[in-house]
Amino acid sequence: MKLFRLLSVFLVATSGVAFADHDHAHSHGHGNNPMHGGVVTEVKDVDYELVAKPESLQLHLRNHGTPISVAGGSAKATLLAGSEKQELELKPAGNRFEYAGMVKATRGAKVVVVVNLPGKPAATARFVLK
Repeated sequence: MKLFRLLSVFLVATSGVAFADHDHAHSHGHGNNPMHGGVVTEVKDVDYELVAKPESLQLHLRNHGTPISVAGGSAKATLLAGSEKQELELKPAGNRFEYAGMVKATRGAKVVVVVNLPGKPAATARFVLK
């Protein structure tokens, strides 16, 4: 009987971890669905979508599906493709950050973006290109 009770307590205690680990995007109504054909990651309830092309890099920011203004902000991307490293300054361009120029955007490349918006602490988003 003690074994059954101990097992029951263990299952109840660990079930909370399983629910906490579950993708909660459906409850907020947004999720990791790319709206611009890029790769999406979420940091502190903000969706960052990185669109990497050989000739440009774009970063779109959304809060619960609503675009976030990037006016007055700045972003820096570090792209690691194999043994090559490329650092890019992204500038505000309408409702996104953008770098225009040659980008070593290969499948599997890792990108770390640091975003600074007025009145907000710096945020870091990490991506793996598909």
